[in-house]
Amino acid sequence: MESNWDVVFTTNKLYQAEIARNILEENKIEVVVLNKQDSFYLIGDIEVLVKPEDIVRANLLLKDLTL
Repeated sequence: MESNWDVVFTTNKLYQAEIARNILEENKIEVVVLNKQDSFYLIGDIEVLVKPEDIVRANLLLKDLTL
């Protein structure tokens, strides 16, 4: 994975990250979901990342995402 991705959404629930991914993909934004949770205790965050040129548009699409 390239290092020039920016975090646009962070959560500790996988389903929320998947909803964010679906919203972005439906709007033709390339997205990566990075799961940093411990696999046993499920402690940690899941980050949704986009390329820098898409960050403003992604933030606008996800601003109403309150789960």
